[in-house]
Amino acid sequence: MLVASELRGELARIQPARACCRRAELIGLLQSAEPDGSLRTLDHATARIAVQLAGSIGVSAATAPASTVPHPRGRHHLRVAVDGILPPSWGPVTAKACDRRAFLRGLLLSSGSVSGGPGGPHVEFVLRERRNARDLQRLLAEAEVRSSRMERRGREVVYLKGQDQISGLLRLTGANRALLDFETSRVSREVRNRLNRLLNAEEANLARTVRAADRQLQAISRLQAAGELERLADGLREAAAQRRRQPDADLDTLASSLGIGRSAMNHRLRRLVELAAETAGPRPART
Repeated sequence: MLVASELRGELARIQPARACCRRAELIGLLQSAEPDGSLRTLDHATARIAVQLAGSIGVSAATAPASTVPHPRGRHHLRVAVDGILPPSWGPVTAKACDRRAFLRGLLLSSGSVSGGPGGPHVEFVLRERRNARDLQRLLAEAEVRSSRMERRGREVVYLKGQDQISGLLRLTGANRALLDFETSRVSREVRNRLNRLLNAEEANLARTVRAADRQLQAISRLQAAGELERLADGLREAAAQRRRQPDADLDTLASSLGIGRSAMNHRLRRLVELAAETAGPRPART
């Protein structure tokens, strides 16, 4: 299962080695900034990494409470003021592969959300501008990660669904631990589902075998009560006797006991049921 808090924690602990990557990640973080360029967040790890990244590339940044009004859960928004470094477009920031990964990591930290549900895991990026949403789709597509886009309450939302797409995003952003947990959970779920299907199929087969055996035993009893059983051909009598000796056995077991094929055994038992349905009194010998 993909846990949002654990994913954010892992992403926040990644420290890019190159200055260009640190700048790209910071710009990704600031994509959710207010119109005045400040980053407003409830996540202390996101605020801390923004200040650290800014300091590492020589950009002034400061953190302060965004409001004296507490969050309903007892938390306060933090406001991170960063000197203006936002470029007019993402193109130069994401020109290199390492910068693209760092940028997407910052964007996932600040503008992304992860949720689970009956339909499976779901990742969203909420952006202010349609141009940025289209650019994000392009970046993801270049990494072979499919995404979709919609508008919600005046914001652009780029979202990912499906195991393969979310795995691709985690791999792209360097969330290796989250990726391992996610893949392990997926494999476990697939194995569990496959086992459930096999058990359900086995249960259905067993139920069919029990119903068929019950019909056959009732047919044999009717034939015997009507005095017809002893007048049947040897093969039919042998099949009837074997069914009575092994009332719960399947066709393969019965056929093996008589040294005949499965289809031959099935034919004999079916014939017994047909004869019982036709029996209304003493009849000539059957073959």
